[in-house]
Amino acid sequence: MDVGRGMELQKMNGQHSRDLGPDKLNLEDGFDGLEFMAERNEFLPGKSPGIKAPQFTDFEGKTSFGMSIFNLSNAIMGSGILGLAYAMSNTGIVLFLILLLCIAILSAYSIHLLLRSAGVVGIRAYEQLGHRAFGQPGKVLAGSIITMHNIGAMSSYLFIVKSELPLVIQTFLGLKENTGEWYLDGKYLIIIVSVLIIFPLSLMRHLGYLGYTSGFSLSCMVFFLISVIYKKFNIPCPLEKITSHDNHSFVSPTYATSDVDFCEPQSFTINMKTAYTIPILAFAFVCHPEVLPIYTELRDATKKRMQTVANISILAMFVMYGLTAIFGYLTFFGGVDSELLHTYIKVDPLDTLILCVRMAVLIAVTLTVPVVLFPIRRALLQLLFPEKPFHWAHHISIAVCLLIIVNLLVIFVPTIRDIFGIIGATSAPSLIFILPGIFYIRIIPEETEPLKSIPKIMAACFAALGFVFIVMSTSFIILDWVSGESRSGGLH
Repeated sequence: MDVGRGMELQKMNGQHSRDLGPDKLNLEDGFDGLEFMAERNEFLPGKSPGIKAPQFTDFEGKTSFGMSIFNLSNAIMGSGILGLAYAMSNTGIVLFLILLLCIAILSAYSIHLLLRSAGVVGIRAYEQLGHRAFGQPGKVLAGSIITMHNIGAMSSYLFIVKSELPLVIQTFLGLKENTGEWYLDGKYLIIIVSVLIIFPLSLMRHLGYLGYTSGFSLSCMVFFLISVIYKKFNIPCPLEKITSHDNHSFVSPTYATSDVDFCEPQSFTINMKTAYTIPILAFAFVCHPEVLPIYTELRDATKKRMQTVANISILAMFVMYGLTAIFGYLTFFGGVDSELLHTYIKVDPLDTLILCVRMAVLIAVTLTVPVVLFPIRRALLQLLFPEKPFHWAHHISIAVCLLIIVNLLVIFVPTIRDIFGIIGATSAPSLIFILPGIFYIRIIPEETEPLKSIPKIMAACFAALGFVFIVMSTSFIILDWVSGESRSGGLH
């Protein structure tokens, strides 16, 4: 079998020698030409060797560097950006930025572990890495965690659409209360949004095509950030009284008893809620299910090039998260709500700018759903049809089933956010910390890196950190349920 495989690889090597000159055959550190061909050959696992090459060239290498950054940044950007100012009010500015920077560095390291593992064995699918590390159970585990985590993310995004879109339409129409019309019913609205916007975008064969919508989604969030910065200089503190367009006064109750210290920014704050911000920030850069699909489609794909895509995306989101949190916090200080937009609405429900910002956030959230759906479909295809080539019927039917399931959950299960909160508390640390760490330990050969080598010890500590976050997150969620409060939100 090994001899046959070697002959086929040599045949492939000869077939592609014109395309891959000597300077291109050593793209991965320490790789010879044959191993690099193996990586390219196994890029789409599960296909017979004779047809892999043309399918690979048809499938890979079409998405530009910039579009890949847009897609990965959009995958990172969660609805939890709305809660970052509240998190900062419970940590202080300096402590928050230190924590956020640490998490950003850990996320980049996590992607490094994934890409290194993928490069060594020539596989660029999360599920196939699981299979290489632990056999079929590893493949099922990785596929299941990705599926549950991203279905939870899709549900949280559609839940926002269901609850916020009717309010936005109501305000646009100048209605003071919901009159019960169908276009003010969130249940109908998420079905319409799913059918008209999400479903057509989910039919794209390649994730790279969503780069344009991801770019627009990120533009909406940049508009949100600019508005937050602008509002900082337009809302006084302490907030006593603001008169709206129709001469009605709105006062935020939090500010009624405020004193001078209330409007002083804090560098370090430690209180009962500080610990809750750690898991929230830990999941701020979850994009790991999307990393390998984006790597698969990246033009001139190499580990170094994909790591650069990841680093730029993480840096961009770090800046965006940091600025949003700082200016949101400096606007309301200790009076900020767990969701920033709600704090602005308390100040003036009829504020036109905030109304536009709410609409922009809804558009951004909606356009993120197809990007999140893509890895679920890929995982399910790996688990259900591992040996079969691409087929439109499978591609479309999985998208339809996923959207129907998520819509039904959001419409008929009011506690869906609580259920997926506990799932997210286990799946997010698994995807960020645990699986990349243990895959790295299992996949990197001991001849290259012994078990007691520094890189593998670091990977083991990294995986152990994931278990710490699971315990912290689930404990805080259970405490919330017991106390009836909601302090431990997630970013997806």
